Amino acid sequence: MPMPDPTAIYPVPGFDVTYIKPTITRRNIIVGDFSYYSGLDFESCVTHHYEFYGDKLIIGKFCQIAADVEFIMNGANHKMNAVSTFPFYIFDGWRQDTPPLTEMQFKGDTIVGNDVWIGQNATILPGVHIGDGAIIGLNSIVGSDVEPYTIVVGNPAKPVRKRFDDELIALMLEFKWWDKPIDVIQNLVPLLADSDLDKVKRKIRERL
Repeated sequence: MPMPDPTAIYPVPGFDVTYIKPTITRRNIIVGDFSYYSGLDFESCVTHHYEFYGDKLIIGKFCQIAADVEFIMNGANHKMNAVSTFPFYIFDGWRQDTPPLTEMQFKGDTIVGNDVWIGQNATILPGVHIGDGAIIGLNSIVGSDVEPYTIVVGNPAKPVRKRFDDELIALMLEFKWWDKPIDVIQNLVPLLADSDLDKVKRKIRERL
């Protein structure tokens, strides 16, 4: 049986699902192995992403990104410390110098952890950090950071609950299964898919 291949673009024959990393052409988008998008053109989901801003979209490994998710980057921001937010400098004929980046809103890199599930039509705003194992509900608009293994939903997205108790979350963050070699992860799949959380805790403790 062949091993999983992180360089494969179409990992599910007959379905419009792509591993994101081998499709990336833009240097300011960084994606880990086996993260997938339910579509064919992930880069079209990343909007207002201009190299002169210098911001990056960084996505970890084994993330699951549903169709029509949008990552809005810092280039969407307008100058807000003046009377008008209208960007006269973009359009022909208006006398306004391009403001320096120091006068623009800049919220830094957008970072998505590992094993994050982002539901359909969710929107991630600039500079947001989403922790490992988090779940973003469909149609959510995420404008603030999301803690690891937390479910958020709504507009604006708010925490609904933690997925697990604090002990299991701490174990998962220490175990970091997504960083292990493929053959090790292959053997861990039955444990990762097990809903007996007490058993999972016990087995992970044994491996740490």
